[in-house]
Amino acid sequence: MHRFRNALAALLVLAPAGALAQAPAPAPLPPLRPDQVAFRAIYQELVETNTTLSAGSCTAAAAKMGARLKAAGFPDGDLTYFADPTHPKDGGVVAILRGSDPKARTVLLLGHIDVVEAHREDWTRDPFTLVEENGYFYGRGASDMKSIDAVWVDTMIRLKQAPKPPKGTLKLALTCGEETDGSFNGADWLAKNRPELVRGDFGLNEGGGGRLDDQGRRETLAVQVGEKAYQDYRVTVTNPGGHSSRPRPDNAIYQLAEALLKVRGYAFPMKLSDTTRAALAPRAERADPAGLALKRFFANPADLEAARAAAADVSINAVLHTNCVATLLAAGHAPNALAQRATANVNCRIFPGESVEQTRQALVGVIADPAVKVEATDPDKPLAVPPPLDPAVIGPMKAVAAKHFPAVPLVPSMAAGASDAVYFGQIHMPIYGVPGIMGDPDGNGVHGLNERLRVRSLYEGRDYMFDLVKAYAGAS
Repeated sequence: MHRFRNALAALLVLAPAGALAQAPAPAPLPPLRPDQVAFRAIYQELVETNTTLSAGSCTAAAAKMGARLKAAGFPDGDLTYFADPTHPKDGGVVAILRGSDPKARTVLLLGHIDVVEAHREDWTRDPFTLVEENGYFYGRGASDMKSIDAVWVDTMIRLKQAPKPPKGTLKLALTCGEETDGSFNGADWLAKNRPELVRGDFGLNEGGGGRLDDQGRRETLAVQVGEKAYQDYRVTVTNPGGHSSRPRPDNAIYQLAEALLKVRGYAFPMKLSDTTRAALAPRAERADPAGLALKRFFANPADLEAARAAAADVSINAVLHTNCVATLLAAGHAPNALAQRATANVNCRIFPGESVEQTRQALVGVIADPAVKVEATDPDKPLAVPPPLDPAVIGPMKAVAAKHFPAVPLVPSMAAGASDAVYFGQIHMPIYGVPGIMGDPDGNGVHGLNERLRVRSLYEGRDYMFDLVKAYAGAS
């Protein structure tokens, strides 16, 4: 823990003086360079390829990206397509750019290409048409995470076509299944079945990025060095049922609804870790009510009133404690019958150090109804292993940030969500959430309606990440 604190302190002190102040608003974007035009085409093709579980195909998206890589000069032997025979649409691709120095490090560029469901009737725009409007790109996956996927593909192509190969080896893995817990997961499959394809000294993944303020000014860059544990719980009420003309006092739907209202009203204990304290430090410098409350909570972690006030900001609330929320409902079998079964999915993001069973027991205690059954749907899913704050990894992030984002602090962060990084603990490989692409404080519609990403954020983040990968790979 002391080594972690010392590394954390070193990471923070290298932020320029006054870096916690908001950087000035950037100038308008210039016309696109030719390389940016080529990149935009990759991004558009990814967003416009439907990769939802219900109607899309990751296999098709992987094939399109593989075709681009092959056209750039990657031989067939350095492209590996994979899919489980029982999930033919959930395939992916691994590409290898071999370095000139066998002793140099190997870096994995990891990205999931599947996206959350999106229905045209709910969206203002077609979710599977990339729309550029009012300084934003709109589309499902525009932010999560086809933006980074496109950067990785573009980076591999540009370095393949460079006059000299990089010293280090680069690997790209585009996988499916990250957004659909319980279905075939390509990252998990690769780690278990083809670890030689993805093994490296470390990997770069989603989960980092950065944050803009409400005015679009750069606030922080973030490198993810940990994440909450993802866990679904099935909450079930059963009942003999009967004819709807003969209501009975115990009703499965009502009992389930009452249980979910209790879950809604419960807040898990507020906690701070070294990582979350560092990640939220810039937010605590803002003079709005949530920022002032957060500063009071930092000064006195026993001040629960301050913690609750700070948690009014959903971004703060997401990382201060375990969160559980109902996400799916199903009940009844006929409109003229009393429900015999009512079920809900409660999705929890568990704070590091707390267990799946502890969280289940907390839900049971909050609901306090023996008629309501709470069970973990996948209790054996691995937990993320926080990667070390290795200077060989963090140092280039800071150095490249000084060029692209001067006066913006780089801080460690803990992801409120979950990522495919969790599967690489089984092959003892650290995965970092890469900085670079900055998001809006409202979350950019990720997993919701009208998902979007600032045009400027994407192009600036792409330039940063390309130079960062070059630094790691020793590319000229």
